Order: sequence, then C-alpha cells, then structure tokens
Amino acid sequence: MTYPKVVSALLVILSVEGMAGCAKHADFVAVREQLAVMSRAHEHDRERLDAMARRVESLERSRDSEAGTRQRLDEVVARLQKIEARLAKMEETATHLPAKADGPPASRSTKPLSHSDPPSEATGITPTMAFNLAYNDYLGGKYELAVAGFQRFLKDFPETSLKANAQYWLGESYYKIKEYGRALQVFESLVAEHPNSEKTPAALYKLGVLAAETGDFVKSRKNLKRVLEEFPGSEESRLAKMKLAEIR
Repeated sequence: MTYPKVVSALLVILSVEGMAGCAKHADFVAVREQLAVMSRAHEHDRERLDAMARRVESLERSRDSEAGTRQRLDEVVARLQKIEARLAKMEETATHLPAKADGPPASRSTKPLSHSDPPSEATGITPTMAFNLAYNDYLGGKYELAVAGFQRFLKDFPETSLKANAQYWLGESYYKIKEYGRALQVFESLVAEHPNSEKTPAALYKLGVLAAETGDFVKSRKNLKRVLEEFPGSEESRLAKMKLAEIR
C-alpha cells in the first residue's frame, strides 16, 4: 500500500472513531504526530531517490563522454600510425636517391669527374655511385654508416676527382659522432693533399673550430687566420672572422 493510501486509511479510521466517540483527544494528537513524522520520512526518502537518479544520470553522461573521447583518441592514433608509415617509406626511398645538386657533386670539384671512371673491381659500382651512397647516409643522419661508406670509397677509389669531397665529408661524419681526433686527422690530410680544392677552406675552418673545442686556442686561431689570408672571398672567411671574435 502506498503512502498516500495509508494516510487516507488512517484519516477514515480516525473519522469513524471520532464519530463513534471511541477515540480520545490525546490519541488523535498522537496519531497526527506519527503521521507528520511519516510524512517527513517520506519526503526525505523522495529527496534521496531524486539525488540518486541525478547521480545515475550524471554517470551515464560521463560514460558516454569517456567513450567518445576514447574513440577520438583511437582515431588520432590510427592517423599517426599511417603518417609514420608514410614517413618511413619516404625515408627509405630517399636513401636510394642521388645526392642533392647543392651538395658536393663532382661538377664542383677542381677536377671534373669523368664519366669513364672505372667501377671498383671489389664492389662493381662506379665512384659516383659509391660517393652518393655514403653521402646520402650522412644526409639521413646515419653518421656511422657514412663513416664506413666514405672510408670504403677512399680505399676503392684513391685517385678519383671526388677524393677531396669524400675526405671532407668523412671528417664531418667523425665530427658528428664526436670522434674529434679522427676528424682532425682527416681534415689535416685533406688540406695537405689538396691545397687548391674547393673543400680546403671548409676543412681549415673546421680545423679551427675543432681546435677551439678541444682547448687549443693557439692552433684554432692559426687555422682560422689561414682561412682569412688564403681564401678571403669565401663564405668560410666570414665564418672564420666570427669565430675569431668569439675566442679572443
């Protein structure tokens, strides 16, 4: 029986008892107080039920929102995976492309590269192919592979027009992996063997930088001044002036 029906039944009973004169006034007051208590308890229960209903509704909304967020995150992760796959494929393709035109191609060497340069008997590839393979490793940040590639190039093709270029990028590769001692040796060999190469001012400047980084400022200034004196119109001359200003 619901609460309103209970109240109605009690009122009927009280009315009957009042009409019959069987109920005392004190009993009527007591019953009325009990009804008031029951009414307050009923309102309290209703408030609790309303609060629970609001809580359930809030939880359902939160669950729906969380499900939507998780779905969006999954979509973002899927897109990122596709992008990473495309980048990996592009990087793999780039490693097999020829060296860029603004790199150290044969046409910029002091001795033009002959297309009749013989391939290495050991590898079966031409000097240009071997150089580009090592140079592409350098461009791709694979410096240890570049070191191995340029070393093999210098071993297989010791007399080609790309030798000075290969020596320079071998030195740069050593520099990138912080093997400064070996980088110094390679740059010094380049300057000694190819004093008129287009890579000589860059090698001299790098010798100045390396000497400064290892604390030999006397040697650093000596090499930087050589750049200014022997190659005054080069880009390395401008860089050498800036470096000299830093270490004075």
